[in-house]
Parts: sequence; C-alpha cells; structure tokens
Amino acid sequence: MRLPFFLDHHRKLGVRHFLIVDNGSNDGTTAFLESQPDVSLWRTLDSYKLSRFGMDWLTWLQMQYAAGHWCLTVDADEALIYPDWETQDLNALTAWLQARKVRSFGAIMLDMYPKGPLSQQPYAAGDDPTDALAWFDADNYRRTRNPKFQNEWIQGGVRDRVFFQDRPERAPTLNKVPLVHWKKSYAYVTSTHHMLPAKLNHVFDSQVDGLPSGVLLHSKFLNTIGEKSAEERQRREHFENSDLYADYYQSLINDIDLWYEGSTQYEGWEQLVACGLMSKGDWPD
Repeated sequence: MRLPFFLDHHRKLGVRHFLIVDNGSNDGTTAFLESQPDVSLWRTLDSYKLSRFGMDWLTWLQMQYAAGHWCLTVDADEALIYPDWETQDLNALTAWLQARKVRSFGAIMLDMYPKGPLSQQPYAAGDDPTDALAWFDADNYRRTRNPKFQNEWIQGGVRDRVFFQDRPERAPTLNKVPLVHWKKSYAYVTSTHHMLPAKLNHVFDSQVDGLPSGVLLHSKFLNTIGEKSAEERQRREHFENSDLYADYYQSLINDIDLWYEGSTQYEGWEQLVACGLMSKGDWPD
C-alpha cells in the first residue's frame, strides 16, 4: 500500500536504484516490485527478529553493493525530507556534504498521525501519507549522549506520550543516520540508529556546528494499523521483549485516537526547522 508513494517520493529526490528485501509478503508486494525497472528485489522467509531485525540482510547487501555510493537506508513507511528538498535533490545535498568531507547525514523519525480514530482516515495507494496523517507532536523530545557510539539518542513524540509515559526508557529511538557515503568497513549497529565507525554518528548540529539534518516522515499509523498490530502481536517479530508491548498493540487494535490539544498540524519543512526537529545549518538557499 505504501510502496507507490515511497518509490515516487524518493525517485523525485534523485534515488537511482532501490535494493529491497521482501520478508515473505503476501499482499501483492512481490509482483508490484518485480514490475519496477529500478528495483532489485531479494526475498526471504527467515525471521526478521533473528536477523537482528533485518540488519543482517541489509549488511550483506551493503557489503556487496554499497561501497563508493551515497546510500539511503530507509523503511517502506519512511519518507526522507530535508531543508529545500522540493528544489534541491539528493545529488545537490550529497555534493555539498562531500565537498565538506562529511560522509553521513542524520534525520529524526517523526511519527505522523490523524485526528480521530486511526481507522477513520482513508488512504489510497499512491497518496501522500501526510494528507491522512496530518499531525505530529512538536515539543516533547529529549536528547542524551551515548558515550560508546557518540550518537545523540533522541526519544519523544506521540508514541512516548501515549504508550510509554510510565516507562520512558522503552520509548522508540528516533535518531537515525539514513544517508551515508559508504565504505566497506562501515556497518549499522542497531537499525539505522547508529553505526560504526562512531564518527559517522556525528550528524546533528548539536554535535557539529553548521550541519543540516532531515526528518523521516513516518507513516506507521495509517488506517490499517489495527489489523497489522493484531498480526504482529501473533508473529512477535518486532520487539526484543514482545510481551512488554501487549498494551501497545491492544491500544492500536482498539482504534485509539492519538490526537490531543497540543498536537501540531504539519505544514512543511520550514515548520520542522522552527520546531527544532530539523536543521538548516549552513546548507545554502
């Protein structure tokens, strides 16, 4: 359902080829991807959880194909944006980074959600998900430093507010390093949240003055999330300690309304810069 928009959005950003791993889908995804001329497709029925949540599959692909390329590693429910993304494509951004000998680019994953019960906002394949998921939490984020990997660890947003108030340490990690000028010695450690060597995790302007950063618009909460949550609760593939997330899944199955009076309606990248969720840095107009 998400893939038509996902591919179109990132093609417009300048992505030339997609390497995609399909983990046993049965909803027409395989046939759709096989029909795309710029997609190379791998399929596996192996456990997502036991492959370090897919990272073993991606690491193998990166070892084989990534070296020497600027590589964007994202999930199908994420859409990268950054300052001036509508007029400055990834070729312009990576050329600017490369001229400054910067090899990685950071982004915050931003959970988008509707106003009202999740199932009540219609979505059709190919639509921009932010039309259905037009709201986000703007000001409830906390940042700490991880001394081992030297990354800025960011938590907060709607999932922190609604599901993890009593155990904030369990809230999702939102900092990511999705765009990297790859070398064979590089590797992601935990999803794309941090990587080795550790200097590649210096991606926010709080770490290096003048660095721009982006946002991964996260469309997890489309109207099918209740059905998907029931499936994932049975599969137990998405969390290390799945039993701890039973209430989380049940709330989504029960069609929760995530909106509250403090929710902010999405307007564009300039707004995200003003909220401090994205940095313009020294990136030129």
